Amino acid sequence: MARYFDVHPENPQRRAIGQVVDILREDGLIAYPTDSCFALGCQLGNKQGIDRIRSIRKLDDRHHFTLVCQDFAQLGQFVHVDNVVFRAVKASTPGSYTFILPATKEVPRRLLHAKKKTVGVRIPDHVVTQALLAELGEPLLSSTLLLPDQEEPMTQGWDIKERLEHVVDAVIDSGECGVEPTTVIDFSSGEPEIVRRGAGDTSRFE
Repeated sequence: MARYFDVHPENPQRRAIGQVVDILREDGLIAYPTDSCFALGCQLGNKQGIDRIRSIRKLDDRHHFTLVCQDFAQLGQFVHVDNVVFRAVKASTPGSYTFILPATKEVPRRLLHAKKKTVGVRIPDHVVTQALLAELGEPLLSSTLLLPDQEEPMTQGWDIKERLEHVVDAVIDSGECGVEPTTVIDFSSGEPEIVRRGAGDTSRFE
């Protein structure tokens, strides 16, 4: 049975954030809000959590997981970023973008794209997500909360709790969050390729 946390959108309660992080550190899987939409998240080393995300979303091994990072310094530990890409990514973060980049050895192999050895990274512009990342001290392995029988991501915390309470361990509800997934930009070849048009403006990558 998932625990439900009603968290203030501008001043997240430290106790609640700490309790959610405890759940993550005990190999829990959470549903949490971001500036684009709700996401499923677990710790990087949580193999069972990864399998649970795949099961909930019916994902295959070609799916790009995303490392949701607190800041650019943290992001740089997990992906290779050259000078040109650095400027483009830096100018777009924090925000509703996911960037696909070559992974460093810090990223567990099972998270990488099977052929390209890439991973998605993003830095969200959301107070509650940032509080969670600050307390956790590492990226959250994440995937958009888009169920296989739905065309759009889930957006209401209480609805997520009702629908997923037996397959996740916690749901964070901080009121309204984004309803559109991130814009995904693939920089793995050095040139930007728009993979998915979403909440982030694509004009700077065209």
